[in-house]
Amino acid sequence: MRLEYFQLIDRVVDLNLADRTISAEATVPTESTIFEGHFPGYPLMPGVLLIEAMAQTSGWLVVAANGFARMPFLASVKDAKMRTFVMPGQVLTIKSRLAHDGSGFAVMNAKITRDNQAIGDATLTLRVLDFPNPEMAAQMRINATRLGLKIEAPADV
Repeated sequence: MRLEYFQLIDRVVDLNLADRTISAEATVPTESTIFEGHFPGYPLMPGVLLIEAMAQTSGWLVVAANGFARMPFLASVKDAKMRTFVMPGQVLTIKSRLAHDGSGFAVMNAKITRDNQAIGDATLTLRVLDFPNPEMAAQMRINATRLGLKIEAPADV
C-alpha cells in the first residue's frame, strides 16, 4: 500500500476475465500518519480504507474487462461489513467478482481476507465512463504495469 498516494493495493495476483474475477494483495504499511490518529497507541487500518481497497481491486477488473477503454468510479457501497481489525504490517488478499455489467454501471462482490480469515466484504456499484482525457488513460496503464496487471483484449462481460 502506498497510502500517501491513495494506492491501496500492491499487486494483482490473478485476473480471470472469463470468470470475471480478480485477486490482489496489499501489505498494510508499518508506519503512516493515518495511524497517529487511528488510533494513538493502538494503530488500526480504517474501515473506509479497506472499502477503498476493495473498490480499487474491483476497478482494475472493470478496467481490464473493458480493454483499458473505460474507467470506473465508486458510486455506492452496500452491505459493507468489517469483521475484525487490521493492523500495520499485515498482508491482505482482496478478491472481487463482477456480478453485473450494463447501462454504464458494474456491480461487484468484493471481500478481504488475511490468512483465509474474513476481514470484510461489500457489494460495490461502480459507474463506468470513458477516460476523461488521454493523460489519465496513460497513467492508468502505467499504474497497471506497476501492479503487474497484464493488458489484454476486452472480454465479453
